[in-house]
Amino acid sequence: MTPAATSRPTLGAALVLGSCISLSFGAAIAAQIFPVLGAWGVTALRLSVAAIVMLLVVRPAVRRWNRTQWKAAILFGVALGGMNGSFYAAIERIPLGPAVAIEFLGPLVLSALLTRRLADTGWLVLAVVGIVLLGVDGMVGAQDLDPVGVGFALIAAAFWAFYIRATAHAGAVIPGRGALAVGFVVASVLLLPFGVPAAVVVATDPMLIVLTLATALLGSLIPYTLEFSALRMVPQRVFGILLSLEPATATVAGWLLLGQIASPLRLLAIAFVMAASIGVSLVGVRPRRRTDSVSGPDDGPEETPPLSEPATP
Repeated sequence: MTPAATSRPTLGAALVLGSCISLSFGAAIAAQIFPVLGAWGVTALRLSVAAIVMLLVVRPAVRRWNRTQWKAAILFGVALGGMNGSFYAAIERIPLGPAVAIEFLGPLVLSALLTRRLADTGWLVLAVVGIVLLGVDGMVGAQDLDPVGVGFALIAAAFWAFYIRATAHAGAVIPGRGALAVGFVVASVLLLPFGVPAAVVVATDPMLIVLTLATALLGSLIPYTLEFSALRMVPQRVFGILLSLEPATATVAGWLLLGQIASPLRLLAIAFVMAASIGVSLVGVRPRRRTDSVSGPDDGPEETPPLSEPATP
């Protein structure tokens, strides 16, 4: 094996890790402006910035789309907006690490439902045990887990599962990355009632402009680019394993930027969810996530998804 061939998987792994770090720190920065713009306002602005950039870069040929393609892109946009909005609503109320861990239930449940492998059911049980431990920690720990925040995290998990299916369908009927660009536009339009008031506030404060752009960059554009490049270098199974590090990077980001200190029980619970995610990835190919890009016609057929990818949040 040549040095170049050896370096590609290493570089791919570094890109996925960079994506996890970028997503986590982007969410932590977003949480700092929630008191001013609200979680849904920040989500709307982040998606709007990403939509503008993606439209300029991708330039989707929407005039040639048929009804099936438009329907797929709209469903993808609904999933994208619901997943991002509910996740940000969750981290407005509960710490970042637990929110990401709870959200991972979405792809884990989807894997157990679709693959019918006994091993997947076992990994799901392990993840549920982790979530139960999070609940116990929320009741007896120093920092309670807001039930409303937990509810939004569960909604985000459901939307993540919906996102996986919508991504697979959109990638099958729409060539290139057109569905991703149009999906961002659809999500932005759906959140317009929150985006317009937030944009008015941001326009009057240069610091808010900087933080909003940083959120869009770290939470969308950078991780999408890194993950798209990584998927060309590492197998999807390895990609899924590496993506399972996100609850850990989210916990670190919450600690460094938001002062969210995790108890030993909370860390154990997050470790259980990560182990379940890694286990599912070891026994099957993982599709691409909430902040993953939509697969194009050259991506090849995908197996029944054990988990998912690009982004999030």
